[in-house]
Amino acid sequence: MANHKSSVKRIRQTEKRKLHNRYYAKTARNAVRKMRATTEKAVAAEMLPKVSAMLDKLAKRNIIHKNKASNLKSKLALHVNKLA
Repeated sequence: MANHKSSVKRIRQTEKRKLHNRYYAKTARNAVRKMRATTEKAVAAEMLPKVSAMLDKLAKRNIIHKNKASNLKSKLALHVNKLA
């Protein structure tokens, strides 16, 4: 157990932030998964800006790495363009 008040507080903050970050990262992963499963071009094209914005926001807040967000956005854009 921690010996200082500040380290106890830091442990509390870290745990709270971890849960918060995990929720938003999981939400984004599910959105990406749902978009990859989409077979209709119109629906996928409508979802792309929302998912891209979500990934950008996660990258900006350091929940995921900026390169990972870029790679995911690129793959999703390719997926949308491949749809007939």
